[in-house]
Formats: sequence, C-alpha cells, structure tokens
Amino acid sequence: MLTAVAWPYANGPRHIGHVSGFGVPSDVFSRYQRMAGRNVLMVSGTDEHGTPISVQADKEGLTPRQLADKYNRLITEDLQGLGLSYDLFTRTTTSNHYRVVQDLFLALHRNGYIQPRTTTGAVSPSTGRTLPDRYIEGTCPICSYDGARGDQCDNCGNQLDPTELISPVSRVNGETPKFIETEHLFLDLPAFSDALGTWLSTRTDWRPNVLKFALNLAEDMRQRPISRDLDWGVPIPLDGWRDQPMKRLYVWFDAVIGYLSASIEWAQRIGEPDAWQQFWTDPSARGYYFMGKDNITFHAQIWPTLLMGHNGHGDKGGEQGPFGALNLPDEIVSSEFLTMSGSKFSTSRGTVIYVRDFLEEFGPDTLRYFISVAGPENQDTDFTWDEFVRRTNFELANEWGNLVNRAVSMAAKNNGAVPAPTRPDPADAELTSLSKAAFDTVGRNLEHSRFRAASQEAMRVVSAANKYLSDQEPWKLKDDPDRRDAVLHTALQVVSDANTLLTPFLPHSAQKVHELLGGSGTWAAQPEIHEVSDSDTGNAYPVLMGEYAAEQARWESRAVEVGTPLAKPTPLFAKLDSALGETGPAWAPIRSEA
Repeated sequence: MLTAVAWPYANGPRHIGHVSGFGVPSDVFSRYQRMAGRNVLMVSGTDEHGTPISVQADKEGLTPRQLADKYNRLITEDLQGLGLSYDLFTRTTTSNHYRVVQDLFLALHRNGYIQPRTTTGAVSPSTGRTLPDRYIEGTCPICSYDGARGDQCDNCGNQLDPTELISPVSRVNGETPKFIETEHLFLDLPAFSDALGTWLSTRTDWRPNVLKFALNLAEDMRQRPISRDLDWGVPIPLDGWRDQPMKRLYVWFDAVIGYLSASIEWAQRIGEPDAWQQFWTDPSARGYYFMGKDNITFHAQIWPTLLMGHNGHGDKGGEQGPFGALNLPDEIVSSEFLTMSGSKFSTSRGTVIYVRDFLEEFGPDTLRYFISVAGPENQDTDFTWDEFVRRTNFELANEWGNLVNRAVSMAAKNNGAVPAPTRPDPADAELTSLSKAAFDTVGRNLEHSRFRAASQEAMRVVSAANKYLSDQEPWKLKDDPDRRDAVLHTALQVVSDANTLLTPFLPHSAQKVHELLGGSGTWAAQPEIHEVSDSDTGNAYPVLMGEYAAEQARWESRAVEVGTPLAKPTPLFAKLDSALGETGPAWAPIRSEA
C-alpha cells in the first residue's frame, strides 16, 4: 500500500493549515494500516524548485540551494516533531530525483505526448525574471472572482492562462507583468481526454468534492507547459534544450514525479533496490494520495496523465517506459482548507500559525487530535483558539486523560497491579463488548479516510468507560474488594482498547498510556532523522525514516494481564487556561476586529 503525501514547498516554514491537508490525515491513515497488518510505504519530501524559491532566496540573501537546504531541514524537523511516520521524507534536489524525472520525461517525449510550442510568457518588467503562472493574480474571466491565479481559479475551478486574467498583477511586487514570446515544451493533455475520463468514471468511492472537481477538469483539457525560463530546476534532457541555462522543467511537472523517485530512493537506502516495484507495478497494490484541495488538479489530472503517457495508454498509444506498467492512483484524499477567522492561512497576510511554534507550546497530539476531529475533512473549517482549548480541555484532558488517570491510579493504590476480575457483572461485559466492537467501526472509517467519524467513535468508548466508572463507584467498594477489582479490571481493559483505537491519532500519548499500563518497549514508533548524502554529488541532507514494523501496536483488543505492576500515573494532558481561547498565545494573538 502506497501512501503518497503532497510535497511541502521549501520556501518557508509550514503552518498548521498545511499539515491539516497533507500531513496528519496521511499519517493517521498509514498508522492504522500498519496496525492492521498491511505493508505500507509512506513517502514524500520537500518540493524545492521553481521561481518562488529563487524569489525568496533573493529576499533572504541566499542562493536557491542555500534556501532549499535551510527550509528542508526546518520542515523535516517539524514533521518529525509532529510524529509523521514517513518511510522516507526526502527532497527534489537529489540526483536520483533528477534521473527519475528525466527518464519519465523522455518516455513521454518518445510516445509523442510532449511537443515544443511558441507561446507567451510573463516576465517582471523591473527584474526581467520569469513569473510563474501562480505568481500572477487577477480577475477570473469566467466567474469574475478577484484573486484568480494564472494557472487556475480556485473559485470556479477552471484552468486559466495568465494572458486570460483581467487586470493581471505580479504577486512578487504588484507590477503589471510583461508578456513576451518564448518557446516551451507542452504536455498534450487533450490526448488523454478519453483515457482520463474513462478512468475517472470508475472512481466511484472518492470523496464527492474531489471526484466532481476532477470530472470538471477532464471536460476542459488543454495543452499545458512543462518548461519554464529559469535556471533553478531539473534540466531538460533533449538536444537543443539541455545546454540552455535558462530552460528548466516546470516545478509542477517534477514535483509529482517525486512520489516515484522517493520510492526508488527508499528502496536504495534500505539496500533492496527493486523493493519499490511492489508498490508501483504490482496490480494488486493500492495507492492513496493525500493533499489539500488546491492540489487536486495535479493529482487527479496531471499525475494520472503522466503515468498513462509513460505506460503508452493515451490516445497516441506508445511503448511502456523504463519503470514498467506504473499503477495509477486508487484514491485522491483531498482535504478542504483550514482557515483562521474565515481567511485561508497566509503568511503574507499575517494569518498564520507555524507548526514549530505550536509544537513547542502544546505538543503534537493536541494538534493531531484537533485536525482529526475538527479539521477540514469535507468542508473548509475555521481554526479558533477557543475551539482548540475546548477540545483539549474537555475531550483530551477531562475525558480521555481523566479516564486513564482514574483507572490506573485506583488500581495502583488498591492493588499495585492489574487486578483479577473476580466478581464480574453484566455491566462489565456490556462495556467491554462496546469497546471490542469499536475496532470494526473505527477501522471501517479509517479505511475510507473518514477521520472525524473514526475519532468520534473512539471517544464514544472513552465516554462510556467514564460513565461506567461513575455508575460503579469503585471508590465506595472497600468492603467488597472482589467487585471493586472486577470494576477496575474492566476499566483497565477498556483503557487498553481505547488506547489502541486512539493510537493512529495520538501516537505520542499512546506510548505513554502503554507504559502506564505496565507495558515496555515501543508501542507506537516515531520517525527518526537520518543524515544522508547524495550518492552522486555528495551533498548532505536529512531524511525521515522509521522502524515501524517493530512497533507493538496492532489493531486488536489485547487482554490486560493480571498481576502486571502499576504505578501512580502522571497527567496525560495538561488543561489549558481558558483565557487562551480569548487571547491566543503571544506568538499568534487573536486580532481585534476594531
């Protein structure tokens, strides 16, 4: 099973809006699949080419490579801190990536799906630098939305050309771009209209918003440029192009190929160079792609057509490329936008909460939980500090943390170990039956990336266990130790079950609960940063990898073992000051409307 995670762009630190789309959902999904016994390959990396990198490098007084190095490391560290269990998180500036991109490009070119064309390109009048389509904004000629980009309108979803925009301006400096004649290579998307439409018609189990958007794209297929006039990117491996210092493959073209190149790099790094094929060329392997909704175009339209063209399956046919018959995506799991006070997260507009700041103050699991239970799964969702405080205090601290503390502390105080269920009652069996049944319900929801429903069902078990303890009142059963022990044994069993159900969402605290219940060793494995070097260039860079197969977490109810020693627990989650909901933290204060 391939989990292909959208590549965060390395022109700055990532904010919580980013990881709500590509990060946390993909990790919850992958952790569950591993616990369910499936072989998972979760790959991604930092996207490091294109004009935006060059523009930001100029602002910071760095070269594009220095800027990419800086933010590649920062993003890698943040994603490790969040606990995203990548088998490989790498980058697009590796010699391996260049080779894979160029090989796939040449396969498309040989099959006739790439042709040169004279076109109009946008440049900055003041600098002479090429402006990428996404760096030009104006009014959409179709729906009149003010803020459409030069490649598409996020309001109506239509593909656009910068020259079509009404009153176009550069996002870099606000000036009106100059349009000049230039030659570029184009991907012949119309040659895939029939094949893509036919394939999309079989995707009946996709999220409705994704499928509708993708089908609309298939109805308006235009040739799309895959090269740009810039010097920061993958060189074009064609005579007459490779020696031109200001011609490179467009960043959107090379970035999506990163899923394949990262898989190949992973196989090389584990010493099994052909291992990637089991996730890409085995027809029974399934591939799930995770991203925010602004990436649907590239994953539901562009990437499938690149794969079809490599395989020789477009209208022009062709020969299979060097990587074999590559699998198309099985599902595009796209989230909507996480907003803040109704606005899309934007560094330039000051509506931003950086992942690093959040982790330093609140830790990873509170953010993972909020995104899972209240995130933008099917519609745009507004992040508010008030809602974050409420979810953390009432659900994580009062419900889950309190259940763990009550059950473990009472058993530790009265027995010093997991007690035996010496005098059971029908209420005990009712609760344990509920918790065991939840494995099927939560599991089905996670199989279909319904994270909100899955997390809510797991918390329903927690609420039922808290009610059970309140009803049974084991603290009043000093004169009936047999019944008290049965109640505490039942509570500990359900704590164990709930901890397993919550592990994909809360892997850091799940490890702690595992230890509070007397467990040892790794329950939920975490990603590790490895310092590696490029095999061709010797350039050093960090990657995320992990020993996930060795973790103990399995998607099943495990009987708590009578006699396992228990100690007094420490709180699982600290309650937040309610004032935080009104003010926000000092590094992301709530701005007054006045």
